[in-house]
Amino acid sequence: MAEEQTAVQKMLGDFAPELVRLTDDVLFGEVWAGEGLSQRDRSLITVSVLVALYRADQLAFHLPKALENGVTKNELVEAITHIAFYAGWPNAMSAISQLKNIVESEPDSR
Repeated sequence: MAEEQTAVQKMLGDFAPELVRLTDDVLFGEVWAGEGLSQRDRSLITVSVLVALYRADQLAFHLPKALENGVTKNELVEAITHIAFYAGWPNAMSAISQLKNIVESEPDSR
């Protein structure tokens, strides 16, 4: 039976196979699996950087992942609010709007 494809394989597998391999094997296979930080902490750090850099497209994946990894909605709201003062209000407003939509789309799981 064939292995189920990852999200990035489905999205870009035929178009950019080496980038997909690096994403799956190195980024998520090695970096995210490192023992130095918990998945929860990695998620909080990743979301913070993505908010600061105004990477809304990547936040669409990483905000729900952070919730799955144990970062609470309130912690994400607090982090985004804090980031607003260092990385800019538009960045924070965009991120908080995305988080609100994610949380409201599945209120029982958040």
